[in-house]
Amino acid sequence: MMDERLIQILIDSFSKILLPGIMVTIPLTVISFSIAMIIAIIVAMIQFAKIPVLRQIARFYIWIVRGTPLLVQLYVVFFGLPKLGVIIDPFPCAVLVFSINEGAYCAETMRAALESVSVGQIEAGYCVGLSYLQIMRRIVLPQALRTAFPPLSNSLIGMVKDTSLAANITVAEMFMATQRIVARTYEPLALYIEVALIYLFFSTVLTRLQNAGEKKLNKYNQK
Repeated sequence: MMDERLIQILIDSFSKILLPGIMVTIPLTVISFSIAMIIAIIVAMIQFAKIPVLRQIARFYIWIVRGTPLLVQLYVVFFGLPKLGVIIDPFPCAVLVFSINEGAYCAETMRAALESVSVGQIEAGYCVGLSYLQIMRRIVLPQALRTAFPPLSNSLIGMVKDTSLAANITVAEMFMATQRIVARTYEPLALYIEVALIYLFFSTVLTRLQNAGEKKLNKYNQK
């Protein structure tokens, strides 16, 4: 049974954990994922178009990012680059690393989605006089994005949880807020469960939004 002291700690800490979640964790996720999607679409289109040199560069980027841990990437940029005279503040550093990391994974999702569009539709676009960019914008990308929506939504949910790693480079998000409270109160089990439940709440909201989005896309596809 929890004693009165522990209950009071949990009540007092809730807002102190939730506020950084709303003010830091969510913005960090939204900004990073938005930039990651831009990177992913560009990299996927380069691979889809099979542009010789750029395609090799894109594959190298994906190979490096997917083959190294996210935490190591954070450390290299935040702690390593200052040795070269490049100093980046914690929050922009986290945005940069999360965007580059997630961009590589989403690029593979988008590449697979692009390749799922039948070649016949692309050839039909050329037959009616559309340019390559017009075909991509009007025919291929809309279909690819609908196909990629579920896995991309899963990636977004994963990123919400991955932002906890930003605490390692002093970003004051909700996991770091929890660590500070634990250091002061010596109640790690209860407080880490509390922050886990808040992450679960954020992920559940995004899951519900994902389900709603998939239903709308299914209705659109049936028309």
